[in-house]
Amino acid sequence: MTAFFITGTDTGVGKTYVTCKLIAEYVAQGYKVIGMKPVAAGCELVDGTWVNEDVLKLEAASNVQAPRELTNPYSFNEAIAPHIAAEKAGIEIDIKVIQQAFKELVDMADIVIVEGAGGFLVPLNASETMADLVAVLNIPIMLVVGMKLGCISHSLLTVEAIKSRHLQLHGWVANQIEPNMQMLEENEASLVTRIKQPKLFSLGYLS
Repeated sequence: MTAFFITGTDTGVGKTYVTCKLIAEYVAQGYKVIGMKPVAAGCELVDGTWVNEDVLKLEAASNVQAPRELTNPYSFNEAIAPHIAAEKAGIEIDIKVIQQAFKELVDMADIVIVEGAGGFLVPLNASETMADLVAVLNIPIMLVVGMKLGCISHSLLTVEAIKSRHLQLHGWVANQIEPNMQMLEENEASLVTRIKQPKLFSLGYLS
């Protein structure tokens, strides 16, 4: 079994886009692949059911279908921080519930790619963050860097947070999220120099 956790330097940096591209690549190689979004905030009504757009994209990219309660254990209607959304809904996000869902998905596929919500230290409840979830799942991390002004500091801070918890950073992805970022190549080169783990690939701006 192979699994990866996709985190980002911030929200809106293209984690879902990168996750879907990775799923498609593994599917093309003949693997059975499932995408998982443990916590999603921001839903729309589709055929009478409230569902998150990112979850639908992961389902469409995966070639193994699984119950949504496994691929997306927690989903909230408002596009706000997960722990706040959970509080408003009167529930608490339980990492053990996510861990059990992940274990069941592992039995169904060759590869499970888990997409986080927001950045690496987004709170899930009063005492735990997305970083604690990664530690429990115990899988390598891929970091999506949103290439924009400030990305160097955001990236290095995230890498430091990963290292301080003795978690495994598999590599990082440079995703251009601004159409005309100044000094794009220079920023990318600065990250290559400063992050020991490899840059896995770069993605150009997608309008």
